[in-house]
Amino acid sequence: MTLHEQIKNNIKESMKSGDKIRLEVMRGLVTAFTNELVATGKTPQDMLTDEEAIKVITRASKQRKDSIEQFTKGGRMDLVDIESDQLHILEEFLPKLMEVEEVESFVSGKIAELAVKDLSKKGMFMASLMKDLKGKADGAMVKEVVDRLFV
Repeated sequence: MTLHEQIKNNIKESMKSGDKIRLEVMRGLVTAFTNELVATGKTPQDMLTDEEAIKVITRASKQRKDSIEQFTKGGRMDLVDIESDQLHILEEFLPKLMEVEEVESFVSGKIAELAVKDLSKKGMFMASLMKDLKGKADGAMVKEVVDRLFV
């Protein structure tokens, strides 16, 4: 069963259980999936591949994180709680990301492999790292690790 099908089935389960937050998130994902299908020239009845679905869920997850940050700055903790709950539901469908220690180890290995002495070409180094770590590690965390290792 594809991720797209799992999300659709999750809507039915959420309706039966009365979990309104999960239902709202699942409906939002199905809408985002449909928008992605249309944007890529497919029909709304088609199904996304798991890779495409993960891309859409990751985008929704990033939106929630941005909202949490903005609501926190604005002192709207009630909205932070709602967005956090929704984020936790989205994260259930995303692959587990690498921990900071794993990223540090990978970056250190890449520094040694490429014999990087300084960050004069940080953009090229980051592009190389993110090509290898796409979908495995959070880009912001990778940037923090690189900055910390070169201070």
